[in-house]
Amino acid sequence: MIKLLKNPSQIVTVNTNGNNVKRGLEMREISLLEDYSIIVENNLIKDIIKNSAINKTKFDKIIELDNKVVLPGLIDCHTHLVFAGNRANEFKLKLDGASYEEIAANGGGINNTVNAVRNSSFDDLFNIACKRIEYAISRGITSIEIKSGYGLSFYDEIKILQVVKALRNKYIIDIIPTFLGAHTFPPEFKNDRLKYIEIIEKEMLPYVYENSLADFCDVFCEKSAFSAEETNYLLEKASNYGFKIKLHSEQFNNIGGIDLALKYNATSIDHLEMLNLEDINKLVKSDIVSVLLPGVSFFLNYDFANARAIIDNNGIVAISTDFNPGSSNIQDLNLVMSIAALKMRMKVEETISAVTINAAKALAIEKSTGSIELNKKADFAIFDAKEYSEILYNVGHNLNVLTIKNGDVIFNKENL
Repeated sequence: MIKLLKNPSQIVTVNTNGNNVKRGLEMREISLLEDYSIIVENNLIKDIIKNSAINKTKFDKIIELDNKVVLPGLIDCHTHLVFAGNRANEFKLKLDGASYEEIAANGGGINNTVNAVRNSSFDDLFNIACKRIEYAISRGITSIEIKSGYGLSFYDEIKILQVVKALRNKYIIDIIPTFLGAHTFPPEFKNDRLKYIEIIEKEMLPYVYENSLADFCDVFCEKSAFSAEETNYLLEKASNYGFKIKLHSEQFNNIGGIDLALKYNATSIDHLEMLNLEDINKLVKSDIVSVLLPGVSFFLNYDFANARAIIDNNGIVAISTDFNPGSSNIQDLNLVMSIAALKMRMKVEETISAVTINAAKALAIEKSTGSIELNKKADFAIFDAKEYSEILYNVGHNLNVLTIKNGDVIFNKENL
């Protein structure tokens, strides 16, 4: 079937000329087209043509996009979407002055959610997660990463990843699973860290690998979680299985995460609020994506990552929601884009590159999606706007009216 996305006000192609990534100031080059339409065939982008040439071709289906802006489908490249319960009480404590680390030390934080997940069935978690996936789709998201990490036992980590597998079977969007058994130490192993590491190494990693439950392995390298030495040990074991590597690091302290990311050729290193200039200089010389999470800094009223230094020194920056119940109870990627622009001094164009092609790079799917280029997946987010800057300017408003995945409309605001 040949489809035409007809006459939008603007097409933000984020064209990379086949490079499939944007470094540094290239992130401002979004290759805007006006007076063009898009031809889709066999779920792929076949052509981008001048509107004057439309009448020369016959189409099986025409999707009218008059006065709307077309972006590549948005990509949320760091989420913890499968969880149960909430931490509203901790939110109150934060407002009263308690830090994230203080709350964790007193039995709250991640372990609070771990208890809720352990007390939830597969069906409970799946039904909760379905609503969140559908919300994401309504925001123009066509690819999303989901981490485990709120089970912290063999049974419960596998339960989360099996929920993610079921979500992949139910929804057409790309759902990328990441194993994060090394999120923190569960209470029962607080005084026997080596035992929990052994469980990750000898029970979790082999099962996840043998059952193809995750593409990536992630570790939280932080004083309150896994030390650099522990992280190094687990990354080596994960690499031996062939998992692609991610890291949570430099969020509250700088304890060597950058060097480990470089050592294991990580696909991305995420957070980076405490990244220093020396490590920036190391990072920007690599192809590792810096996934920045402005929603966390906003939600915790904490330092924002130095996006400008990374971009201005030719690094690769993506941004994501880090949707989770404790440090970023924000699922709206459009809102996070606005926060990135306002608080991290990212240009509108840089922000768009950060949630499209560079977010795709952070998930190793950049060759098939993330930009509007020929023979890539026909993934689009369609916004009710005449000009692309309106998407960020309308803070907290969802202007997405159509989400298209592989050429099919999977969300239409008019149907609500």
